[in-house]
Formats: sequence, structure tokens, C-alpha cells
Amino acid sequence: MTRERRWTPALLAAPFVLYTVFVAGPALYTFWLSTSDWKLLRPQHQFVGLRNFATLLGDSEFWASLRITLWWTVVGVAASVVLGFLLALALSRLTRFSRLAKSMFFLPLSLSLVVVGFAWSWVYRRDDGLISVLLGLLGREDLARAWLSEESTALWAVILAWLWQQVPLSMVVYLAGLTAVPGELLEAATVDGASFWRRVRHVVIPAVRPSTAVVVSLALINALRSFDIVYVMTKGGPYDSTQTLALMSYEQAFKRYDFGYGSAVSVALFVVTVLVIGGFTHVSGRGDR
Repeated sequence: MTRERRWTPALLAAPFVLYTVFVAGPALYTFWLSTSDWKLLRPQHQFVGLRNFATLLGDSEFWASLRITLWWTVVGVAASVVLGFLLALALSRLTRFSRLAKSMFFLPLSLSLVVVGFAWSWVYRRDDGLISVLLGLLGREDLARAWLSEESTALWAVILAWLWQQVPLSMVVYLAGLTAVPGELLEAATVDGASFWRRVRHVVIPAVRPSTAVVVSLALINALRSFDIVYVMTKGGPYDSTQTLALMSYEQAFKRYDFGYGSAVSVALFVVTVLVIGGFTHVSGRGDR
């Protein structure tokens, strides 16, 4: 047996072991915790079956967090697709300073969401934030407000900060997809007298459909698991108006020390994610067929 063949089983087993230890193992442990009553201050685990999930169905805080998560997902996916595509389309037609423009729009992707959250928290500050300063220069100080401290604006403010990083990611995917648009079809449409927007609608959009599927998938996953930027900017407030399911799970486990109930929230988020991603994959597959 050659040296390569002797090492093959070990090389194949290494990714499986890492996946089991760092992904599958914690996931299965979370499922097990969701069926138990375990408070951090009480060492013993008490099996309670589906009682945590029954409590979850009657918990108004859970339904409010689910509604916020789904609303964030709908807005985030729609904005990521529309703004990402339009931005990529504009940059693809830019002839001068195109590399500089692409680098500027790509910059947010180099930052973590924690850094983005801190930066946008300063932007939204009432006294010396960027928005307040700009409103002051325009003579509209009366419009300045504590954007992250009011229920009517906090969620929109956090979603906007999240989109500041998500849209450039969609733009990069669409820029790659636009390189695959058949040039002969565009030329034929131009010869036939089609306007720019008709060419976009009937040639470009169908050609970048695979890119749209990638953009939607990434936006769905990132929106459903939103936690870090929310925690940095609002910690779920004011009055839980920005609390997502991921943040609720953290609050239950590490603030209220109820690991069983917090794990049940995590499992519920997992189920929602599977249903949403699975539904999109099914619809997208039917469309491709």
C-alpha cells in the first residue's frame, strides 16, 4: 500500500470528526437540552419532554420575536435583491473609476457586524451623531431624534445598518453573474430597438437568475440568524421592539439562566430556518424546471 493510500482514511475522517465535534455535537446537545428543565443555578437536569415547546406556543414574547425576525427577513431579502442588483448594474456600466467605486462599496464586507453596529450606533446618536449633525447643517434640528431609543424607529435603524453590509455582498454576487450575460443577446435586442430597461428585463434578469438564488439564500440565512448587530446596537430594546429569535434564545439562556427554554427557542429558530430555506429551494427548483 502506497503512502497516499495509507493516509487517505485519516484525511477523510478529519473533516467528519471536526464537523461532529463543532457542529453536529452541539446541535444534538441543544436538541436534548430543549427537552429538559435546567437552570444554571441547579446542577441536575430534569427531562420534561415537549413542555418547553408547549410553553413557547403560549409565550407572547416568542411570537413577537418571531414576527420581528420574519419581518426583518422579508425586508432584508427584498432590499438585498433590488439594491444589490441595481448597484451591480450601475457599476458594470461605469467606465471611469470603476475599480475605485467597487472598492468603496466592497469596504463594508471587510468589517464584522460588531464593528458595523458600533459605527452605526454613533451615526444614530441624538446629540453628536452623523445624522443629527447633517440635519443641523440643513437647519432641521427639529427632525433629530434618538433613533435607537424609540420603538417606531429602532428596528428600521438596525435593519438599515445591517443592509449597509448585506447589500455589498449581494452586489458582488450580481457583478459576477453579469459577466455571464450573453453579449450576442444584448446586441440582438439593441438592434431590434429594445430600450435599456427592456434589455434588462428580458435579457439580463433571466440571465442572472442563478445569482439571484444565491443572493436570496445568503440574505435569508443572515437575516434569520441576526444577533450580533442587534445586541451591539439595542440589546433587543426598546421594550423588545428589536428582539429577534436568536437574541431571545441568548437572553433566556445567559441572562435568565434557563438553558432548557433558551434551547427550545434555538430549536424553534432552526425549524423556522429549515422551513423558509426549504420553501425557497422548492419554489426555486420548480422555477428552474
